[in-house]
Amino acid sequence: MKKILFLFVFALSVLSCSVDDATNPSFRYEVLPIESVTIPEEFVLGETYTIYMTYIKPSGCYVFNNFYYESDLNQRTIAIINTVYDNNNCQTSDTITEEVSFNFMVNNNGTYIFKFWQGEDESGDDIYYIVEVPVVD
Repeated sequence: MKKILFLFVFALSVLSCSVDDATNPSFRYEVLPIESVTIPEEFVLGETYTIYMTYIKPSGCYVFNNFYYESDLNQRTIAIINTVYDNNNCQTSDTITEEVSFNFMVNNNGTYIFKFWQGEDESGDDIYYIVEVPVVD
């Protein structure tokens, strides 16, 4: 996943380069660790569920952008992407806890495995909070 995220961030930062910084603010994308998740204990086939995640923004320069979402059969890998504005016009004194969510439609039987990205360990290996949610009748 690190290679995919690196390529994603690299491509977006190349596309965001600007000659005129006065009219185009300087920014970059950063993936932030998920602190907590609210997800149902079970799913019903055909139903849609809202999955909530909280994460910590290091400053007011961080703005939610999107989710990194990878699907492989019944396994989902999810991370939170923020846009970080590289200027001094945003509040930098306090960290901010934010909640974001997405809707998930259950369209397969079996058990779904969700891997929520929580950062990296000292060796640079990804850490995930893994949740298995069975689909019931």
